Amino acid sequence: MDPLALKELLQHVQEGTLSVPKALDRLRTLPYENLGFAKVDHHRSLRQGVPEAILCEGKTEAQIIAIAKGLLKNKVPVLATRANPSIARALKRMSRRAVYEQEARMVVIQSTIPIPQGDIVIVTAGTSDIPVAEEARVTASAMGSAVETLFDVGVAGMHRLLDHLDRLQRARVLIVIAGMDGVLPSVVGGLVKTPLIAVPTSRGYGANFGGVAPLLTMLNACSGGIGVMNIDNGFGAGHLAHRINVLPALSPPKRPRPR
Repeated sequence: MDPLALKELLQHVQEGTLSVPKALDRLRTLPYENLGFAKVDHHRSLRQGVPEAILCEGKTEAQIIAIAKGLLKNKVPVLATRANPSIARALKRMSRRAVYEQEARMVVIQSTIPIPQGDIVIVTAGTSDIPVAEEARVTASAMGSAVETLFDVGVAGMHRLLDHLDRLQRARVLIVIAGMDGVLPSVVGGLVKTPLIAVPTSRGYGANFGGVAPLLTMLNACSGGIGVMNIDNGFGAGHLAHRINVLPALSPPKRPRPR
């Protein structure tokens, strides 16, 4: 359940405009709703600040629709990942608010659009990495972060990256996405103090091993301050970037007064 919706419900009980039995009925699905084939975690927004997402791969359309209806019933936004056009059409039939982000392979259903906050910049080494970047962008944006993208600034032409150095240094969080040799996150990490999330992609020729080569490069990066996601995991990168992005700024430690 959305924290604001829960607060509103409790206020109605306090004011006497909603009876305790009716409030209990509306809270019946906390912490989760058992659908038999899935246990929908309605409590996740309260625990983590973001709702449960639906990974569409491996699920039937009927299962996805049932989970989405359960989330919407509890006033929770729907974020369906790895959605093909057929699933997107089914979710659009279910809700007129459904938006299909085709390149990201995601469907988003929100009753209200959050006010963007913070500053996330997503960088790709090449054009082929854009679908993973779009998955990260849509995820972080739907959760309420302000996101900007910089595409095709890989190490094959360093001047393209350096043209944006000032923008990279001003970001609150960076997501750097690369396939092939996966060098870009280490290069960017050596130029900024910003927390950096690296995402290897499966784009590349044979010795890329479907993304294993850039994954190992990123895990062995010599620049500090880099965290590495799994191969093609734009959703995970966007989720983590948002959570870092909305952390309150740390105040400088107070120096003890001289005696």
